[in-house]
Amino acid sequence: MARFVTHSPLETEKLGERLAACLSGLEVIALFGGLGMGKTAFTRGLCRGLGIADGVSSPTFALVNEYRGSFNVYHFDMYRVNTWDDLYSTGFFDYIGAGVLVIEWSENIESALPDDAVRIRIKRGEGDDSRIFEIEGVEIE
Repeated sequence: MARFVTHSPLETEKLGERLAACLSGLEVIALFGGLGMGKTAFTRGLCRGLGIADGVSSPTFALVNEYRGSFNVYHFDMYRVNTWDDLYSTGFFDYIGAGVLVIEWSENIESALPDDAVRIRIKRGEGDDSRIFEIEGVEIE
């Protein structure tokens, strides 16, 4: 497991860009962390690293946003997913293997995640904008 500390949303985005450089295009990236921890900022950076210039926002109400770049990116919000029926209704299983899946609120679907998912746990650091990222399942350069 690798550990990174960011001190601003911009640094969080840059960490996402670094992860993008390590992807092959079919990963499931599971983000764990509460409200305001930087999940969407991290995803915005990851997408920028894959050639997606703008328009990355939280898929809170859409449940999934699709982006086209060097790889297709499917950005899920599982905040309101509480049952297996809820999960199936998102189409989640149909997307696996179709591109990079980035999943916010992975806590809610942890038992459904593939064994080889990249797991990223985000916690608040010492300052208001400081975040601690614990990343397992991929080596970030």
